[in-house]
Amino acid sequence: MAARSSNDVAVGALDEKQAKAELKRLAADINEHDRLYYQEDRPALSDAAYDALRARNAAIEVRFPALVRPDSPSTRIGAAPAAQFEKVVHRRPMLSLNNAFADEDITDFAERVRRFLSLDEDTELAIVAEPKIDGLSASIRYEKGVLVQAATRGDGNEGEDITRNVMTLQDVPHRLNGTKIPDVLEVRGEVYMRREDFLALNKAQEAAGKPPYANPRNSAAGSLRQLDPAITASRGLRFFGYAWGEVSEPLSTTLCGARERLGAMGFTLNEPTRRCATIDEVLAHYRFLEGERTALPFDIDGVVYKVDRLDWQERLGQVTRSPRWAIAHKFAAEQAQTILRDIEIQVGRTGALTPVARLEPVTVGGVVVTNATLHNEEEIKRKDVRVGDTVIVQRAGDVIPQVVAVVAEKRPKKTKAYVFPDVCPRCGSAAVREQLESGELEKVKRCTGGLICPAQAMERLKHFVSRDAFDIEGLGEKQITAFWEEGRIARPGDIFRLAAQDGKSHPALADKEGWGAQSVAKLFAAIESRRQIGLDRLIFGLGIRHIGQANAKLLARTYGSLDALEAAMVQAQDREGEAWADLLNVDGIGVKVAGALVDFFGEARNLEVVHDLQRELTAIEAPPQAQTDSPVAGKTVVFTGALETMSRGEAKAQAEALGAKVAGSVSAKTDIVIAGPGAGSKLKKAAELGLQVYTEAEWRALIGAA
Repeated sequence: MAARSSNDVAVGALDEKQAKAELKRLAADINEHDRLYYQEDRPALSDAAYDALRARNAAIEVRFPALVRPDSPSTRIGAAPAAQFEKVVHRRPMLSLNNAFADEDITDFAERVRRFLSLDEDTELAIVAEPKIDGLSASIRYEKGVLVQAATRGDGNEGEDITRNVMTLQDVPHRLNGTKIPDVLEVRGEVYMRREDFLALNKAQEAAGKPPYANPRNSAAGSLRQLDPAITASRGLRFFGYAWGEVSEPLSTTLCGARERLGAMGFTLNEPTRRCATIDEVLAHYRFLEGERTALPFDIDGVVYKVDRLDWQERLGQVTRSPRWAIAHKFAAEQAQTILRDIEIQVGRTGALTPVARLEPVTVGGVVVTNATLHNEEEIKRKDVRVGDTVIVQRAGDVIPQVVAVVAEKRPKKTKAYVFPDVCPRCGSAAVREQLESGELEKVKRCTGGLICPAQAMERLKHFVSRDAFDIEGLGEKQITAFWEEGRIARPGDIFRLAAQDGKSHPALADKEGWGAQSVAKLFAAIESRRQIGLDRLIFGLGIRHIGQANAKLLARTYGSLDALEAAMVQAQDREGEAWADLLNVDGIGVKVAGALVDFFGEARNLEVVHDLQRELTAIEAPPQAQTDSPVAGKTVVFTGALETMSRGEAKAQAEALGAKVAGSVSAKTDIVIAGPGAGSKLKKAAELGLQVYTEAEWRALIGAA
């Protein structure tokens, strides 16, 4: 008698081999029926038959828990809530986009691309214009065509593991369609919520006596990060998959071709998208989408432009956190009128006094706005903003509220011009506008109190734990403010002593309202995990003026350790000599940034903070070079003269991607000089120092680009 198929055998009679085969079959069948139902609106089974498949799958998993598959249908709903989200390191960084707000910004973008690639005006520069989805970025990893992991963008390098929740999204395939699937494929895109689902969710919130969400993007983000996947499953989230991270083989030679392949694999694409041959076509599609914005079933806040040719994208590369080959053209900000009730002065970590307008609450772009920036003293004078005025408020880029103008005809009688303070409202120190190198005064007025100013000290602590610095989970602005006011922390090193000091000089944190033993344990564990930190994050976290992420990475690569950086900055205090020259020789570090560094490390109180912090950190490592096995990794190179096969920007980016350090001038520490036609004093100095000089062709041969 022929053996029965495993799907004919009762669950209780299945052996392990049969159960494994049956779970594989059920996963494939249920996934296919989900696709037919949710993506094509043509169900092939009755609800009862579909429910029977799911019930059989669940019963087998209960009997054989070790056989539960990564693509199990049971993960779509009803899975047990997770205790927390694990961290996921992205194999390739998830980049953010630079924003543009005017047509000329897009023309400038195209011209920059042409210059970088050395394209003449007759060469077509095709641009793909996609609607910019107002959602939450996510990356979904497939191996052998099967979904194995999903993560949020996080800080671009490290996100949160949201695999269980993403698997509840009905338009995310658990197994990719087709036969020619890359062994490894990270599909990236946006998790979003359609307006009709958002309205239904808010209706349910109000019926339950809960506050409504502000907009679909916020509700999508909150829904995706639920610890219980069943809650995520109930929210109607969707996913547009239109980009990729790590991939084991090219998807196509063009972005349009790659999008077609992603669509064939089972992903929904962000449409309407258009391939444009000219900037006029690009801007025409922007106008079209701007007009259709409210008619689309989902929210968009602009249009993203990407170079179509993937080999050109590869050559263009990235700068810090953004690709050179893409830009986001944001829609014009929405505006509204309201009354300015007061002007308050906030003090930032660098001592900047920033005026903030306190407003009568008003809805702008679907969000209730109560505060808006007034930028600085000059802006208040230029716009003649006064307390009591009716003002026009907009959310710049649909994000930051700002006061645009005063409605003069609605001004009440007897209002007085606003007088900007000359002293810091927090510490009473003088507030001044510093003189720039040009001789003009800086627009921003700053407190001269330094670290004696409590506002600056607290803001520096907030910056220290921010996402791009130490990124300590559970320790944000609210907690920093509370700990500061209670006297638990005064400087960064105190954060790492919180656990050791808990319950001694202050009551135990677990006894405070809003805390408990479990939440305190999680906080202390998160702090402990950051005792090892990348040098670039540490430098950025110190809050040195003019030192952003890009400069922090440059300094980390150049000096290798905090001790070496400190020693060099101390030696450069006279702003003369070798240490100062070496600092200015770092390509990307100018006089203003160099001066800020030297000033910071020349202040004894700053060094005390740094040394105290170093005693708490067990390991401080510089970030690895982009590539360590290339013939130029770790070498310092200088380009001089004209380049004929590539632009200076491309040559620099290529060298840095291979692990080299690009310097702006020739010195004894230079390893290689690449000299093209017209090379002058730098080539002469290289000869005097006996340095290795390459022609452009020899350089390309050395790095394998010939």
